Amino acid sequence: MTIRLPGLRGGLRAYEPRAEPLALNPGAPLTSRTVFSAAHVVADPYADTSPDGPAAVDWDATLAFRRHLWSHGLGVAEAMDTAQRGMGLDWAGAAELIRRSAAEAKAVGGRIACGVGTDQIAAGSLGEVRAAYEEQLAVVEESGAQAILMASRALCAAAAGPEDYLEVYGHLLRQAGEPVVLHWLGPMFDPALEGYWGSSDLDTATDTFLEVIAAHPDKVDGIKVSLLDAAREIDIRRRLPQGVRCYTGDDFNYPELIAGDEKGFSHALLGIFDPLGPLAAEAVRVLDTGDVARFRELLDPTVELSRHLFQTPTRFYKTGVVFLAWLAGHQSHFTMVGGLQSARSLPHFARAYELADGLGLFPDPKQAEERMRNLLALYGVAQ
Repeated sequence: MTIRLPGLRGGLRAYEPRAEPLALNPGAPLTSRTVFSAAHVVADPYADTSPDGPAAVDWDATLAFRRHLWSHGLGVAEAMDTAQRGMGLDWAGAAELIRRSAAEAKAVGGRIACGVGTDQIAAGSLGEVRAAYEEQLAVVEESGAQAILMASRALCAAAAGPEDYLEVYGHLLRQAGEPVVLHWLGPMFDPALEGYWGSSDLDTATDTFLEVIAAHPDKVDGIKVSLLDAAREIDIRRRLPQGVRCYTGDDFNYPELIAGDEKGFSHALLGIFDPLGPLAAEAVRVLDTGDVARFRELLDPTVELSRHLFQTPTRFYKTGVVFLAWLAGHQSHFTMVGGLQSARSLPHFARAYELADGLGLFPDPKQAEERMRNLLALYGVAQ
């Protein structure tokens, strides 16, 4: 039986859904790479709220999804961009998410790292930015999770040049109790971060970023680079001090970056591993055996889906991620905090469904098809 899907250029086309999913079961722990999935939050569909109101989160479904990721051997990167930080989830909601997820991780033995930012303030002086970072760092460290120092809109606005970034990050790293992950999020994910590290010239910005790390290598577990530029990530990776890891955040080029070359490889901290979790874990387990070719055979076909979800404007990729979680049965509805379910078009959803179904990502393809038909009907598409 076929389903009629709207095309990206108009009109309807016939698509025949696959009958069986991939057999992707929990397996042995991952050994050759450290892999985090940045995880989305599940909204409470019954909450009487508005797009600019506080986030209403379905905590049971949100934590259940994290248990799903942990069961496949993945770490969870919590309260990150994928969880709609700054796009529906405010600091109060993020702090609650961190506390709940960290407690759940402790209960089930899952690995977790949590985002530390400054989103409790819209703007401020460098001193106020430092204080905001410190407040969030304390929450993460008190929860028992590893800290990820995220890029800050407020710091980007307040900093006069590279020296201000060196001072703020140096201050934070000196007081961090355990090694942290530094996150460089590019402006394609958040336009307010244009010119981060004190320059819009990426070579100059890279030098400042590396200077921060070189001054405190014992306090930096690794870096997450989200610039969608594989060549730049490889260059940065090769210039890191011994023992500092590179976690790829490149949702366009992750198979080749994780596979690596004769000079090294990247670990992973990726939003696309939210919908790809079981398949990504299976691919890395294959890589653990040294079979790079089979690893690429499993993961390379997923890039088309990832590039589709992360297409411009990239910051709205979260909508596609949550849409696929709904189709896959990880939540009972397709609604998002901040009303972000409206951020992508019906043709975009249709193509995402087709690509994900073709990969076998839906545990119950029939349920995914029925939910896709319901969405099409809501938009007035007759079958």
